[in-house]
Amino acid sequence: MVFEQVTKMGHEQVVFVHDRETGLRAIIAVHNSTLGKVQPTGVRASLGGTRRRVYQNEEAALNDVLRLSEGMTYKSAAAELDLGGAKSVVLLNSKDEEKNPTEREAVALGKAIERLSGRYVAAEDMNVTEQYVDWMAEVTKYVIGGKTRAKGGDPSPYTAQGVVNGIKGGLAYANGSSDLKGVSIAIQGLGSVGEKVAKIVAAEGATIIITDTRKEKVDEVVAETGGTAVNPDDILAVECDVLCPCAIGQVINDDTIGGLRSRIVAPGANNVLDKPLEHAAELKKRGVVYCPDFINNAGGVIRLGGLYIGMSEQQINDKIDRIEPRLIEILKNAESMESTYHAAYAYAQERIDAAVERGQAGPSAEGRVGSSKTPQTIGGL
Repeated sequence: MVFEQVTKMGHEQVVFVHDRETGLRAIIAVHNSTLGKVQPTGVRASLGGTRRRVYQNEEAALNDVLRLSEGMTYKSAAAELDLGGAKSVVLLNSKDEEKNPTEREAVALGKAIERLSGRYVAAEDMNVTEQYVDWMAEVTKYVIGGKTRAKGGDPSPYTAQGVVNGIKGGLAYANGSSDLKGVSIAIQGLGSVGEKVAKIVAAEGATIIITDTRKEKVDEVVAETGGTAVNPDDILAVECDVLCPCAIGQVINDDTIGGLRSRIVAPGANNVLDKPLEHAAELKKRGVVYCPDFINNAGGVIRLGGLYIGMSEQQINDKIDRIEPRLIEILKNAESMESTYHAAYAYAQERIDAAVERGQAGPSAEGRVGSSKTPQTIGGL
């Protein structure tokens, strides 16, 4: 069953890691390295975050790492980065472990990453901090996003700026102007990305409506921005120009899509559509402009991926600025397609196909790379 699933999704390599000393259980998945920059070891680099969490079972963990690594292929391709797509997950035994990572665990994972000789480059994702990255960097050079041993730091400011650029792209397409002054923006979630988005758009004149499960964080952001707070259960149905989900995924689903009262959906979170193909098409039918999340929130991967492959600060910033015109181009392309999600995928796949035609191909590249159909989910760093 594992080989069937891996073959169907087009993965090049899946590694199951067990460290006897620490008890570490992890899975590393390299989806496609076609676009990856060639490392000194001769392999092509594929980037993706490390996610640490309690999974319902091993099958759920495998599904997660396969889905997210596939997504990283298209996220990096759409961002025009010379990187393939990969991901790793660490299977934890308790919720307490999620918030209390250990150096021993990080070092054990770092050793497993080092053995791949650069095929997989790790970065932050769920329950992984700059400190965790620096711990991994004690034993491997194939990590990015640390503070002391590994360069890069926290990518969330760059993710947030990219989301704002995406919002402006959606507004420019829908209204003919990207000016935020007087635009109403509803932001779900005030985590590392959502809070920064709220402060940026408020400073540029937007009227913001915010929510979070943490009342103290809501009060803090309201005091700083003058925004209006609403109950977390009400945010998706708020009447606004732009809805910006920055919390968990799958929030736009069969139960919530009918209640949306926004003209544009521009996510900061990953996988906000529960059924991407179906729900993106439904949003188009309803006249809602959906800015695909893997285009909209690519600022973080542009930052860390760009640093890893040797881009300058100016080149990275220019590429994050390009999120706005790229999104406008994709939204225009989508006018003749089933949805903006399909258009975004086609935009990324075209770059992969072009690399194959040039003879720049990773091990799995034969014609169209990876899955033969549009991926169901794309997200993560």
